[in-house]
Amino acid sequence: MTVTALVEDARPVGRPLTANRLPKWTPAAVAAGSIALGCAIGALGGLASHLQWGLISGLLFVLVSYTLSARVEGHRQAKDRLATSVVWVAFILAVVPLVALTVYTVQQGIHVVDGNFLSHSMKGVIQSGPGGGIYHALIGTLEQVGLATAIAAPIGLLTAVYLVEYGRGTLAKAVTFFVDVMTGIPSIVAGLFVLSVWNIALGFSYSGFSGSLALAILMMPVVVRSTEEMLKLVPNELREASYALGVPKWKTILRIVLPTAIGGITTGVMLAVARITGETAPVMMLVFGADYINGNPFEGPQQSLPMYIWLQYSQVNNDFGYARAWGAALVLIAFVMGLNLIARGIARWRSPKGGH
Repeated sequence: MTVTALVEDARPVGRPLTANRLPKWTPAAVAAGSIALGCAIGALGGLASHLQWGLISGLLFVLVSYTLSARVEGHRQAKDRLATSVVWVAFILAVVPLVALTVYTVQQGIHVVDGNFLSHSMKGVIQSGPGGGIYHALIGTLEQVGLATAIAAPIGLLTAVYLVEYGRGTLAKAVTFFVDVMTGIPSIVAGLFVLSVWNIALGFSYSGFSGSLALAILMMPVVVRSTEEMLKLVPNELREASYALGVPKWKTILRIVLPTAIGGITTGVMLAVARITGETAPVMMLVFGADYINGNPFEGPQQSLPMYIWLQYSQVNNDFGYARAWGAALVLIAFVMGLNLIARGIARWRSPKGGH
């Protein structure tokens, strides 16, 4: 008996060797049909929100994809297409609000952002009238975030080195526990802590540095967690090879471990900076705000971009204030986006494929 005969005898009667497949253009066609049908249902049903139309279209896309696949390809392949359809719908639901927010902010703020807006403060400007800018808020944000980074980055880096390279026993477990707790604390709690200790108990006045202390508290656990994960990715073989050559542990960490993980560490620090740049509650409590340029973060109130946006939108409460708020929001989004792009560039540059 030949091998072909054995295969034919083993194959169940009536089951083809190859299963039917839907054409490659089927998902695109189903998506287009679902969108058209969802819009029609929404319009005929009197649904005013386009979000509801989109949700109906997404649900139709999942159901139609599963039904077609089950009838043509079988239930096993249909389950795979169901999971894929749900993932695509979830992806679109996550991306659409972000894109809509960015586009709307650009539309509202692009006509305000110019050289005058970026180089002037609100000193001497009537709040309810035109004019003014965000120069004082830019200076305050850069100084406050810079001081917070100077405080949090070294402490977070050394804490992560301790946890990965030296941490054993109860103390390491306690540090890990408190880092996890600090990761989830609200920003206003950090502001209240600094206000109670630094301003009330120790008697210091409102200043940009007070806000930097609260921002550093929020930034520190992010730096610790990201640095810890990067240090864990360094192969132990590198450490063991260094120890075998008689290099002390501290020098191994300084010369081998940290340079190997420096790309990921820098990326984590940049992302932590982006996370604290938009914080408003600690700045409102500790920095107090000002309409003039204050280049000294250690004395007197300062302004920041998040607080400037809140003041212009809530207190001015007219078209000029709204325009300035949207312009400042656009600058803040561009600043945070720039930090994220820098972090991605550093990560790619320091990756093994980059040759560094």
